[in-house]
Amino acid sequence: MSTYILVVDDEPDVEHLFRQQFRRDIRSGRFAMEFAASALEALERAKTIADPMLMLILSDINMPGMSGLEMLPKVKAARPNVPVIMITAYGDEATKNKAAELGAAGLLTKPIDFGQLREKIDERLQRAA
Repeated sequence: MSTYILVVDDEPDVEHLFRQQFRRDIRSGRFAMEFAASALEALERAKTIADPMLMLILSDINMPGMSGLEMLPKVKAARPNVPVIMITAYGDEATKNKAAELGAAGLLTKPIDFGQLREKIDERLQRAA
């Protein structure tokens, strides 16, 4: 079974970037990656995905409408066992503290270090196994 990762970001080029960085994992079936362009869309998907499949949500913080930080407690209420890693261009201490306070499993800054992200995903997979 594939490990399901939901990426939430309003920037259209993010999907291409993630698909490029994880193309081998996606082709091999190791990961199933879906993309949501808004926090509302991500909340709907998180509610409809079968429990054992959804392993990780990666969400941008700054998005129009509902921000990633506003989405975080809602998605944690709907899916308390699914870790959410926040992604932001503004990795200041206040943002890190707020994300942690709301239940984020981590915070990555842009530009994304995909090596570091892969390590975090692999850690989650090992814990789940």
